[in-house]
Amino acid sequence: MKTLWAPWRMEYILSEKEKECIFCVALSERGNLTLYKGPLSMVMMNKYPYINGHLLVAPKRHVSSLDEMTMEEMADLLKTTKESIGILKKVMKPDGFNVGLNLGVVAGAGVEQHLHFHIVPRWHGDTNAMTLFAEVRVIPEHLEATYHNLKPHFERL
Repeated sequence: MKTLWAPWRMEYILSEKEKECIFCVALSERGNLTLYKGPLSMVMMNKYPYINGHLLVAPKRHVSSLDEMTMEEMADLLKTTKESIGILKKVMKPDGFNVGLNLGVVAGAGVEQHLHFHIVPRWHGDTNAMTLFAEVRVIPEHLEATYHNLKPHFERL
């Protein structure tokens, strides 16, 4: 049997889980993975990404469903999603994207109370044996490096 060491995960495993909404925290001064705060929407990096560049785009207002949003908020959210994809194309040059919205826990929503889109850049060959057989993801770039590569582009929005 082979062993894969990931000692940095112990901090997450043993830590007290956040009780506050991660998006509301990201909008405060404590949000260190926030790339963009617009008038109606925001963009933050996923702290536990599927792959490098995995972004979360959410309305600034704390809403859990599309029914609760105004037309202006929905338009801004989609515009911000489009702009985020454009930045990822320019900076990371992926071959494609998965863009999704999980509504409800049974649909996979990890933060059910605050609606958000996932933008996951994809590259040919990015599914590997580690994910398929060992249920492990290999993230080749440190989260902070990805943040610093993306942040200047979001500052221009």
